[in-house]
Amino acid sequence: FNRFLSFIGKKLYINYYKFGEKNMKLLLTITFSLTLIFCNAQKYSEQEFTNLKTELKQILESDQELRELFDTETLDVRKEEIYKKYNITKEQFERENWMIVQKYDSINIKKIEKIISKYGYPGKSLVGEPENTSAFYVIQHSNKIKNYFPLIKKAGKKNELPKTLVAMMEDRLLVQEGKEQIYGTQGSGFNTKNGWTMIIHPIKNPEKVNKLRKKVGFTETVEENAKRLGIDYKVLTLEDVKKLKENK
Repeated sequence: FNRFLSFIGKKLYINYYKFGEKNMKLLLTITFSLTLIFCNAQKYSEQEFTNLKTELKQILESDQELRELFDTETLDVRKEEIYKKYNITKEQFERENWMIVQKYDSINIKKIEKIISKYGYPGKSLVGEPENTSAFYVIQHSNKIKNYFPLIKKAGKKNELPKTLVAMMEDRLLVQEGKEQIYGTQGSGFNTKNGWTMIIHPIKNPEKVNKLRKKVGFTETVEENAKRLGIDYKVLTLEDVKKLKENK
């Protein structure tokens, strides 16, 4: 490994004059990525990497697949596959639904916390994709977002995790704290005199939200996202929502 670093150093020195400063930035990025891979390979065995990726894959599947059962667009044949995989019946799920999901969520957050304590955030350079999103989804579905958001934010800055996911977690944390969200990713529902009402939680700068969404990588506008969630998008303030909730 030391010979590898020495070799790379010599190549960088030579190629600076050959390729110029502009192309050197690309070369440095590639070299840095390769160095990370070699560092990880030195620190952990191949079998350990395989086991970690397998565990994260299983965690991600259990987090996402059970939630497919709530999606009205999930085909019955797909639901039957999920019931069989998790050894539950349709009747059992209809009776216990979120209790079953919460059971797996509880198991998953313990596994993820153990992984983070050993490896830090298990990002793209360590485990690849989509396993790099496993820890995100488990934390997003837990009551520990506040504890781990700084770690998630750091992972996003290092491109270990998509910035869209970081934005989603930031919005959810703000909503949990009773504040306005930034990117318009979070909807909420409550009872009013007109029945169950679904809204996009108030946004801090609604006039700028689509520019902010585009900046972090969202391809949908806030209006399109709301439609996908089955919500009629309206610009609301926290005070508006308070009045809606009081008007039962």
